[in-house]
Amino acid sequence: MNQPDQQRVVIAGGGTAGWMAAAAISRLLHGRVEVTLVESSDIGTVGVGEATIPTLLFFHKLLKIDEQAFMAATNATFKLGINFENWRSLNHAYLHAFGATGKDCWAAGFQHFWRRGLDLGLSEDFGQYCLERVAAEAEKFAHLPGNGLNYAFHIDATRYAGFLRELAGQAGVTRIDATIERVNVREQDGFIESLTLDNGQTLSGDLFIDCTGFRGLLIEKALHTGYEDWSQWLLCDSAVAMQTESVEAPLPYTRCIAREAGWQWRIPLQSRVGNGLVYCSNYLSDERATEILQQNINGNPLNSPRVIKFRPGRRLKQWNRNCVAIGLSSGFIEPLESTSIHLIQQGIVRLLRMFPHEGIEQAVVDEYNKQTVFEMERIRDFIILHYKVTERTDSPFWQHCKQMDVPDSLAQRLALFEKTGQIHRENNELFDDSWQQVMIGQGMVPKGYHPIADTMTERELADFLGHIKHNIHQTVARLPLHQQYLNSYCR
Repeated sequence: MNQPDQQRVVIAGGGTAGWMAAAAISRLLHGRVEVTLVESSDIGTVGVGEATIPTLLFFHKLLKIDEQAFMAATNATFKLGINFENWRSLNHAYLHAFGATGKDCWAAGFQHFWRRGLDLGLSEDFGQYCLERVAAEAEKFAHLPGNGLNYAFHIDATRYAGFLRELAGQAGVTRIDATIERVNVREQDGFIESLTLDNGQTLSGDLFIDCTGFRGLLIEKALHTGYEDWSQWLLCDSAVAMQTESVEAPLPYTRCIAREAGWQWRIPLQSRVGNGLVYCSNYLSDERATEILQQNINGNPLNSPRVIKFRPGRRLKQWNRNCVAIGLSSGFIEPLESTSIHLIQQGIVRLLRMFPHEGIEQAVVDEYNKQTVFEMERIRDFIILHYKVTERTDSPFWQHCKQMDVPDSLAQRLALFEKTGQIHRENNELFDDSWQQVMIGQGMVPKGYHPIADTMTERELADFLGHIKHNIHQTVARLPLHQQYLNSYCR
C-alpha cells in the first residue's frame, strides 16, 4: 500500500523507453514514488535501436548496473564510433569516433594547429590524432585507466528492456499486462486522471509518462499537444530492418553506408548483426528499399524484413500538464548518430531532476520543455549536417540534400567553421569534438585558422603533431583485438 506522501507514477508502454524510465524512477526515488507500468504483450515495439553513445555509461552508473552482467544479458559488444561510408562521395569513408581529437590549447582547438599543418605539409588525416578512431580502425579495444578510452555499446534493445524490467521489478515496480482502451482527462484542468484498461481496471495516477511510441497515446491523442515536422530538412521517413547471423568477428564500431536515397546500418552484436536501411519514400519504394537491403547483407537472415514508417520532428511540448513523453512519443530523429536511447535517458534524468514532488509547477514544466527542445534541435542540426555537406550529386536524393536550405542555427555554425575553423559549444550541448570530425570528414576544411597556431615554429608544430600521433599508436599497439577482449570480459 502506498504511503500518503508517495507520488503515483503511471508509465504507459514498455520497450526500451518504458523500462528505462521504470528502472530509473523506482531505483533513484525509492520509497517516494509508487510506479506502475502498463504494457500489452500483444503490441510490439520498434526495437531496432541497437547502437548507443557513451552517455549511457552515466545512466548505468546512476543505477549501479554491473557492466559485465549488462553485456551478457544484452548480447552486447563495444563501440568506439561510427564509420561513414559513401557520405562525402562514393567510395570515401571516415570514422566519427567518440574521443577528442588532438590536444587543445587555452585559445584555440586542435583543429587550428592541424589546419596550419596542412599548409606546411605536416598534418596527416585528421582522425590519426584521435585514440578512439585509431583503435576502432585497428579493431582493438580494452578498458584503460582513468576512462582513457571513450566507448559505448551495441546492444539487443529487446533484451535490454527485459534486463531493465527485472531491475525495476526488484525495486517494486508493478507491471500490468493490458491494453489502454481510454485515457480519462479531467474537464476542469485537462490533466490526465486515469487510464481505462481492457481488463476492466482503472489506473489512476499523479504523473503519467507516455512511452507508447509513435502513437503518442497520451501526449497527442488525449492531450492534443501538436507536432513540429522536420521533414523539410530530414527527408528520410521510412526504414526496413532485419537481423542476420554473424559471419565474422564483430567490429568495435557501427557501419553507416550511404545508399542512393538514404543509408544502411550494420550493428554487430556478439552472436548476430542488426541491419537496416533508412530511406526517403519520395525517392525509393518500400519494395526497392527491401531489395537493396537484402542485396547488401552478410550471413543468413534470422527474420523477415520489417518496414517502419516515421515522421521526423518533435512534440510541441514534451511535458504537457501531468504527462511527460519519453522516447518515440516525444519525437523522432533518425538513428544516424545513435541518439535515440540517449534522448530517452536525458528525458528521464531531466525529469528526475525536476520531479514534481509537491505537484505540477508550470515554471518547472516550461524549463523542462525549454531544455528538451534545445537538445533535440542541436541533435537535429548535427544530423542534417551529414546530408547537407556532401560532394554527392549522383542521385536526385543527394542533389536535393546538397542544395537544400538548412535551419539558421546550422547555417551559422557551418559558416563559422568554414571561414575560421571555430566551433563553440552552447549550454553543454551533446556534441563537441564530433562537429569538426564530421565536417572535416564530409569535406569541409576550414579556410582559416586561429593565429595562435603561428606562434609555433614549423619544427615545434611538426613535433607537436608527431608526438600526439606517436602516443596514440603506441597505446593502440598494446591493446588486444576487440574479439579477444570480448571473449575474456563477457565469458
